[in-house]
Amino acid sequence: MLRLQLGPADLCRVRFADRLHPVGTALLAGQWLRDPTVAAMAPALAERAAVVESTGAAQTATAILRHLLPDRGRLPDFVTPFDGLESVAAGLEAIRATPARRVRAEVTAAYGNEVATPLRRRFAAADPEVLDLFGGAVRTWFDAVLAPQWHELVSAYRQQVICASQRLAQHGLAGLFAGLHPAIRWREPVLEVRTWWSGDLPGTGHGIILLPSPLAGPRPRVLVEPGHPILLVYPAAMPPRGATASVDSLGRLLGATRALVLRRLAAEGGLTTTVLSRAAGISLSSASEHATALRAAGLVASEREGGAVRHHLTPLGVGLLSAGPDASAENWSEAWPPPGQAAGWPPVLP
Repeated sequence: MLRLQLGPADLCRVRFADRLHPVGTALLAGQWLRDPTVAAMAPALAERAAVVESTGAAQTATAILRHLLPDRGRLPDFVTPFDGLESVAAGLEAIRATPARRVRAEVTAAYGNEVATPLRRRFAAADPEVLDLFGGAVRTWFDAVLAPQWHELVSAYRQQVICASQRLAQHGLAGLFAGLHPAIRWREPVLEVRTWWSGDLPGTGHGIILLPSPLAGPRPRVLVEPGHPILLVYPAAMPPRGATASVDSLGRLLGATRALVLRRLAAEGGLTTTVLSRAAGISLSSASEHATALRAAGLVASEREGGAVRHHLTPLGVGLLSAGPDASAENWSEAWPPPGQAAGWPPVLP
């Protein structure tokens, strides 16, 4: 049992994460989607993982991640960093910035019950080549398993935040904590959490960030670092609506390839045309054509970045992805053009 002694400074700063962390979510999913309890909370993702992990690059990525990370229990804290919320690339950059001494300490602790292998020794030694191998495996696994349904995970997260916010408004902080998860209990001024490690810790004075996720595992996860808010990731089931409905409806609205391009941009937070073509598995000219069409519709904005053009979603594009299976040509057209924008906006880059 972890007991967190929370002071006024922490309790005044209880809040939800701005968004799901792509890398953190991928690593938790890779560890726990094989567990029947977790698979039942996200059945479509579990089914997809079982299929794609058995073939091609995803099979190799899965083998690497399962070898380098513990099958169960606590992950090294540095692989689920506070920074890097924007995209997979940003999360991996935050991991690579971890001091070697911290990598060695946390990986060595995580390997307490694991057989020492040459690859694990190199990972524990923060070998740059093995860290690159790890990062490539994370990216491949995310693209194969989570990216096609990332918008659904984001929508489920937002719904959880809305429900929890309503509990807070109606029942106060005690009511919020009481409704998070059976493994979380509020005994003022102590927050008790049945997690993977035990101890009595004071709050950091920087508050608590709450993050509900169907992929957290069977127990909540807690990350405590001096100078940062306490991060509490706890299990929360996805809504029971069909997992493929929103994907199919978006494909019917935009076309399958164009919908895929939009989802890739949502997953990564912004891509150049070259990287977008690789992420979507299409030619460079096709990626440019689809980005141009989405930009003309106001779903994507583009900007020059040296000799390349980087594309990212507009608020309208984010809203369309978040609409789920209810998205249709009718309600999409009602939102266009965006308030204050002329019908010819945004301009097409040369």
